[in-house]
Amino acid sequence: MRLVVMVSGNGTNLQAILDACAAGTLKATVHAVFSNRKDAYAMERARLAGVVSQYVPLKPYRDAGQPREVYDKELADKVAMCKPDVVVCAGWMHVFSAAFIDRFEGRVLNLHPALPGQYAGVDAVTRAYEDALKGQRDHTGVMVHWVTPELDAGPVLASERVPIDATAPLETLQLAVAKVEKRLLVEAIARVAAAHAADLAYPELRW
Repeated sequence: MRLVVMVSGNGTNLQAILDACAAGTLKATVHAVFSNRKDAYAMERARLAGVVSQYVPLKPYRDAGQPREVYDKELADKVAMCKPDVVVCAGWMHVFSAAFIDRFEGRVLNLHPALPGQYAGVDAVTRAYEDALKGQRDHTGVMVHWVTPELDAGPVLASERVPIDATAPLETLQLAVAKVEKRLLVEAIARVAAAHAADLAYPELRW
């Protein structure tokens, strides 16, 4: 199964995918990595793994007064050239418009550090931790879901609770969430890869 991975940061989740592919525990190959941030270390991880990477910044489009749909369409064109079976958003900090989603309908996975229906958008772990400090919750979680136009609300492929210790610092929770993210993302992609190998439609895995 051919993967294209979208990244914006350090790339630890990308590394988990690359390691699983190299070990043979994930029956897939990362064919390309795309980033919207030039300084994302994930690009270096791709280089070290011998994977083609490409920096596609949004700023030139904004500076030209173009809507993000133009950026998404041209980004989709570049991704499509890699002929991915699945596009994986692993720390990708850009909300796709329909111009991208429709191009790869039912084939875009996203990793989000919260449980379904909770803390959509940015700073999900921090927001959960702040609610724990108020005594409003004792857990958060991680999910892998199919991308739809509604933010972080697509059909869930995998999810797992992560307990919150409100007496510990935020960094403790961030590390716990990150650990689950790496494992859950690889496990979710492996499920899709198994379906791909069996020639099953991905919607079979959506619910």
